[in-house]
Amino acid sequence: MGQTIYERYGGFKTISRIVMTFYEMALDSDQIGGHFEDIDIPRLIDHQTKFVSSLVGGPASFSDERIEAVHRNLNISHADFDEMVELFTEALSIHGMEGPDIKTALNAIESKRSIIVTRDAA
Repeated sequence: MGQTIYERYGGFKTISRIVMTFYEMALDSDQIGGHFEDIDIPRLIDHQTKFVSSLVGGPASFSDERIEAVHRNLNISHADFDEMVELFTEALSIHGMEGPDIKTALNAIESKRSIIVTRDAA
């Protein structure tokens, strides 16, 4: 059995760095930066590192019900999600993830769009 993306790129430590880079960019984003006002960013980075790890073969797991519940009242639009994907793609690339692995990671993230985007958000 081959290595997971999580294992291939150094596990939790690398995923944590990717997530930190993503949030540095996200906080500066005109599109999504406002979603992070009054948020405990270190705590969010820890949760997101575990979430992203789970998407790329790491040990953590999150149910779709839990993911949906956490995002339900955040009014995340498709445009917000698209911006997140763009910034996350950049963070993955900055940390040396190769094209096919980036695509796999983004497909895993994209599979959660319907439970993260608010149905009536613009």
